[in-house]
Amino acid sequence: MNKILIIVPAYNEAESLHGVIQDLRSHVPQADILVVDDGSSDCTAAVARQSGVNLASLSFNLGIGGAMQTGFQYARTKGYDIAIQFDGDGQHLGAEIGILLDALRKGNADIVIGSRFLKRGDYRPSFFRRLGISIFSMVLSAIIGIPVTDTTSGFRAVNRQVIEYFARVYPEDYPEVESLVLLHRAGMTIAEAPVRMRDRTGGRSSITPIRSAYYMVKVLLAVFIDLLKK
Repeated sequence: MNKILIIVPAYNEAESLHGVIQDLRSHVPQADILVVDDGSSDCTAAVARQSGVNLASLSFNLGIGGAMQTGFQYARTKGYDIAIQFDGDGQHLGAEIGILLDALRKGNADIVIGSRFLKRGDYRPSFFRRLGISIFSMVLSAIIGIPVTDTTSGFRAVNRQVIEYFARVYPEDYPEVESLVLLHRAGMTIAEAPVRMRDRTGGRSSITPIRSAYYMVKVLLAVFIDLLKK
């Protein structure tokens, strides 16, 4: 049986984190859970401790890139075969993890992305977020040669090869899109699977329309720089 780690990056997610952990335990009891507290100013770390899951507490807010690389380094050190990225805001559903695991275990992909757009669900992104996702999807699909509908999804499952790679190399800022470019350049295979998602169950998103525009420009620049590297 594969050894599975669920990595939950969390920044000020005390309001939703307990429910997220309960959801994961209910639907994926065979998996271990690691909460990476990304320098939260609320009681995110305390909620994780009270829930009895593994906890990595970062002294400073490093962003999603630093938090996820911490998780991948933990997964590599502890010998996990599969790692799953699962947000701490309640947007993802533990019941959908089996879909990613089934797709990954078929052996045709090194990473499986849970896509909100391959089947109809309740999730409705804002106009600016959907615009950014559409642009990223066009760019990334052209780069890797296959359609990718949800490049910014933070719901992903990866195999041991990707764990090893991401433990060494992982983008710092807004890493979801750029990490896929890096995997493609490293010769790894990317696939998507349809999943349902919902609006966050607590807290507040930091992505405003201005930040969305900044995010889009910065990520596209990072991607093009990666393509120019040998």
